[in-house]
Amino acid sequence: MSQHSHQRSLRLIVQPLAAAALLAVAMGSAYAQKGETVKIAWIDPLSGLMAPVGQNQVKSFQFFAEKFNATNPAGVKFEIIAIDNKLSPAESLNALKSAIDQGVRYVTQGNGSGAALAIIDAVNKHNERNPGKEVVYLNHSAVDPDLTNSKCSYWHFRFDADTSMKMEAITTFLKEQPEVKKVYLLNQNYAHGQQVAKYAKEMLAKKRPDVQVVGEDLHPLAQVRDFAPYVAKIKASGADTVITGNWGSDLALLIKAANEAGYNGKFFTYYAGVSGTPTAMGASGAGRVYQVAYNYNNMGGQMDQWANEYKAKFGDDFYTGSIIHIYNALGNAMAKAKSTDPVKVAAALEGLRYKTFNGDVEIRKTDHQLQQPLYISVWQKVDAKHPYNVENTGFNFAPVKTYDAYVSSTPTSCQMKRPS
Repeated sequence: MSQHSHQRSLRLIVQPLAAAALLAVAMGSAYAQKGETVKIAWIDPLSGLMAPVGQNQVKSFQFFAEKFNATNPAGVKFEIIAIDNKLSPAESLNALKSAIDQGVRYVTQGNGSGAALAIIDAVNKHNERNPGKEVVYLNHSAVDPDLTNSKCSYWHFRFDADTSMKMEAITTFLKEQPEVKKVYLLNQNYAHGQQVAKYAKEMLAKKRPDVQVVGEDLHPLAQVRDFAPYVAKIKASGADTVITGNWGSDLALLIKAANEAGYNGKFFTYYAGVSGTPTAMGASGAGRVYQVAYNYNNMGGQMDQWANEYKAKFGDDFYTGSIIHIYNALGNAMAKAKSTDPVKVAAALEGLRYKTFNGDVEIRKTDHQLQQPLYISVWQKVDAKHPYNVENTGFNFAPVKTYDAYVSSTPTSCQMKRPS
């Protein structure tokens, strides 16, 4: 055989082998995520006045990790690493560093927009300086609108509805409540509380210019143990309605003080379903405490099964539905990207549409804010149609109004800087 024909036959053998090898590599990477463990660092309070909220949410993240480990389309296993940030932005940065040092590439946080802002900033800097070791931040509950507007980040995705979206729903509802005439704004003195007050005033002025804002207070976050002085001011103002973004002990103690003082006005809240507040409301809150949220008790189907199973397992109530949004989004995005690499997954999350417990949702590409329906629900006695018993009070939240995603959606000013 001539040298020329020998080389030609070698090429003929090598080319199919090379193609087969490339195909094997492609197929290997296509399914590389199956069976992989995806660690998520959970950074939120496990100590201090807000500890009950954090403890409930850690259990919820772990409970749903088990559920989604069995069913997610990417075939990955989720593992939660819980780190106490003591509700502090500085401690959140220490926690983030510790997580990154452990090789964690996904972080979640939600209690406190101050901590959220610190994490966004730190993740941006880390990802810029450490190509190949990028981190994605999955925000479950920090709702300051700035986080997806002036402070928006390619690496940050929010699965709760922001303060402006929830106030859009509340004020649209109040448009149809002529008996509401005098409103008092009482909020925690940090980004979220300040924004609740700001948006309440702006949106009421547009939709109900006849409503008077008769008082406004901001108080320290997670430090007030007696709200009686605030309730005295509310009563003196003649307010028939209180709008508050308070959560955790700050809402439970406020409602308790209002009940003790005999205040019988309405409360429009963001977080009345969160640990401790349902017990504080008891029978006194029936028919006058409202909540705006992306879920409510007795949503039906799979959600009710999960809620009942969670209660049977922990003797506690599940309320942070954004956890389900996160696992749904990650499973779908990792299957779409055929990878668990945060760079590929972030790209797959952008504009992702999927079906979840509250219908069809979409991660808006412009700012990474989940677009979803919102509900106004009211605290009422358990009945045949709404049998779920919150904190064993004999009461629960029943829906009174549904707002589709397009109603509660608010515009964004985000100028997203995407990695090159």
